[in-house]
Amino acid sequence: MDFPAIIIYIVPILAVWAGFGFAWFTKPKNNDNVKLLLAFSGAFLLALTFFELLPEVYNGHNPKTIALYILGGILMQVFLEFFSKGAEHGHMHVHLKENKFPVLLFVSLSIHALVEGVPIHGNDSILYGIIIHKIPIAIILSIFLLNSNLKLSTTLLFIGAFSLMTPLGSYLSTIPWVKGYGYLFNSLAIGVFFHISTIILFESAQGHAFNLRKLVVIILGIGIAFFI
Repeated sequence: MDFPAIIIYIVPILAVWAGFGFAWFTKPKNNDNVKLLLAFSGAFLLALTFFELLPEVYNGHNPKTIALYILGGILMQVFLEFFSKGAEHGHMHVHLKENKFPVLLFVSLSIHALVEGVPIHGNDSILYGIIIHKIPIAIILSIFLLNSNLKLSTTLLFIGAFSLMTPLGSYLSTIPWVKGYGYLFNSLAIGVFFHISTIILFESAQGHAFNLRKLVVIILGIGIAFFI
């Protein structure tokens, strides 16, 4: 089914605030379950990229050009992580100054969110993947911000502005000039998805039991993506 445009814009915002609400009300001490959800989201998003986006961008376009943009997306995400320190895939190694809005973290996360919003229009399956990806990321980001030296108002401003970035990317993709080169922007998004998904899936985990649970949720994520 094709979702109405309003759904495409609102649901990613709600996903971010749902993650923040979960972090605010539960204040989780053990992040293992969040990491499992993150592993599921990584597998789900990666599988959707293979099943949905890759065939679409390669259909009728120069394969080398597409590959170049996919590699460009990977390199762009690597560059962004110099500033975000891996927040896009659940790592928070940023040192925030007291009561200073983390501009570099916000800009890097916002560029990432803008790019991931571009392929949503016309591909409802990717919307599912983005939502499932955003919730655990928002939880981890919110835990980090709430435990930092930032004022609550600054944290709320950060979360609120960040939640708008993916819908903004979806809106920009409807502009005729951008839409005309949509397959190239989608190729960039594929590179971004490849990078963050593989980092999530192949990062080291502690304990054999957690590794087994992680393998199960990864297989589950791929399986669900296949049947959507």
